[in-house]
Amino acid sequence: MTAGTTLTKGTTTAEHELAALQREHGRPLFALLLRLCDGDRQRAEDLVQETLVRAWQHPEALRADDFDSVRPWLLTVGRRLAIDARRARQARPPEVGDAILENARVISDHAERAAEMLDVREAVKTLTPEHREVLVLVYFQGASVAEAAETLGIPPGTVKSRAYYALRALRRVLPGYAADLR
Repeated sequence: MTAGTTLTKGTTTAEHELAALQREHGRPLFALLLRLCDGDRQRAEDLVQETLVRAWQHPEALRADDFDSVRPWLLTVGRRLAIDARRARQARPPEVGDAILENARVISDHAERAAEMLDVREAVKTLTPEHREVLVLVYFQGASVAEAAETLGIPPGTVKSRAYYALRALRRVLPGYAADLR
């Protein structure tokens, strides 16, 4: 009976240690794995659980004198598990459902970009000719301020101010795109 009680107490102690480990280090571990899984929460949660299983399988890591020294070990194990999982996914051919979803995202992104392009074109048409030519040269054709100044025959400071005021005008016309234009 004593052996059974010891086993139960040992299991209970290990469970308490594992729960304490999760409370103490679970958030940083999850944050790391979430970044390594490109924001896939389910995959990150699975890897956190797998990391904690590894900790449970290696109680010597939990018996460190300083409980905080366990964190680097957990982060290393989690990172290695994430790398292994990524390699395994890359070695497998994509599933049919994954391919369909990827194509749907591309089509959706293309349609959004086309609509945005039309909005920007219409907004650029509302600018004065001076502002429009500076904007086209600098932002759409990739000319430097000096190159635009030389092409237009105006000082570089004038190019800068026209570009500033042109963007400011576009922000008013395209309020949903304001963050993209900064």
